[in-house]
Amino acid sequence: MFKPALLFVAVVALSGCAAVRTIDSDVSTYSQWPAGRAPGSYAFERLPSQQAHAEQQQALEYAARGALEAAGFAPAADPATADVRVQLASRLDALAAGYYGDPFGTFGGTIGWRRPFGGYHGGASFGFGWRWPQPAVYERQVMLLVRDRQTGLALFEARASSDSSSVAFASALPALFQAAMKDFPDGGVNPRRISVDLPAR
Repeated sequence: MFKPALLFVAVVALSGCAAVRTIDSDVSTYSQWPAGRAPGSYAFERLPSQQAHAEQQQALEYAARGALEAAGFAPAADPATADVRVQLASRLDALAAGYYGDPFGTFGGTIGWRRPFGGYHGGASFGFGWRWPQPAVYERQVMLLVRDRQTGLALFEARASSDSSSVAFASALPALFQAAMKDFPDGGVNPRRISVDLPAR
């Protein structure tokens, strides 16, 4: 008989597993950060096109704050006197959707599977009706650029991208920004894989 104590342990263990999710990102960073310079204060800078969509950009900035502050930056009390200005951008691309073919290649066929709007992207499609639906794959990407406020010099650039079968993007933004800033102020091997654990909501 399954004892209540063991059931409790099992439930706690499963709850612990469900409480954390991991997002793996491919990260590339380019740094010209001066040796010995502290991160200092920051303010976000919006391009004219981003100003036209202020609500969306504000959500992006909110998602990036934790990563910037974990790297040692602090929000400037007055944006006009910030040490650096930070530009953010994001994009979501549908990479592919199509069909799996005969996995063993018994009957031959064409390599590649069709993108939603034309073209091909890795996989296989074979004859004789041996085709199974292939879910869409989405690439989620964030970009971050840190500039010196006084000189305008670009000091640090980072990109982080992650593939997912879900079109949901907002919940992944904090993890992508954390991955992008993880090695600040250093550069590194580009691209490299960085994993970030986030509590599940």
